[in-house]
Parts: sequence; structure tokens; C-alpha cells
Amino acid sequence: MKANELRPLEWVASAKKDLLSMPDGVIDLVGYALHLAQSGLKHHQAKVLKGFGSAGVLEVVEDDDGSTYRAVYTVRCKNAVYVLHCFQKKSNKGIATPKHHMDVVEARLKLAKQHSEGVKK
Repeated sequence: MKANELRPLEWVASAKKDLLSMPDGVIDLVGYALHLAQSGLKHHQAKVLKGFGSAGVLEVVEDDDGSTYRAVYTVRCKNAVYVLHCFQKKSNKGIATPKHHMDVVEARLKLAKQHSEGVKK
């Protein structure tokens, strides 16, 4: 990748619609984090999402008005940054990501890999 060249941003399933339904401050923070990812950099609030083997799947967590919002993306695919899942965390059971959200991320990661490889199913 050349200097000042951004990797394309790809949205998987409802991720973009879900992000745009969040508060403006959350949208701004996630948007900036994604821009940095497209540039090959990492936002200071971006953390590796455990359970996916490497640093290729990251999440940005932001609190707003007592609610917690998360955006999960991957930089594993060389041709683009894929936004996998954006959601409001509603669980009161600690900081762990609820299983159903992890399942969504896993399924969408497979879709992103297929798209990246040019395979459409």
C-alpha cells in the first residue's frame, strides 16, 4: 500500500445500518477508527477481539449516555477493511461479548473472507 492510500471499506450485512442507528458521538469515533484501519493504523480504543486467533479481528468500544456500543471489523483481508458487526451491548453480565454477537461476527467473518477471495455463495 502506498503512502496516503486507503484500503476500501466493505460493510457486511446490516453493519452500516446498525452503526448509523447509534448516537452521533459513537458514529464519529467508530468512523475515525475505521479510517485509521484503512490507513494501516490502529485507534487507541481498538482492541483485539478474543476468540478469533490473531490481531486481525478488532473491536472498538464506546460508552454513551450509560450505554455501551461496539463495532467489530477485520483487517485480515488484504484488499479491504471489512466491518463485520455493530451493536449495543445490553448484557449486564460483565464485559464479555455475548455469544450470539460472537456467532454473528464469526458468520460475517466467513462472508468477508469469501468476498475477499471473490467467492460468492
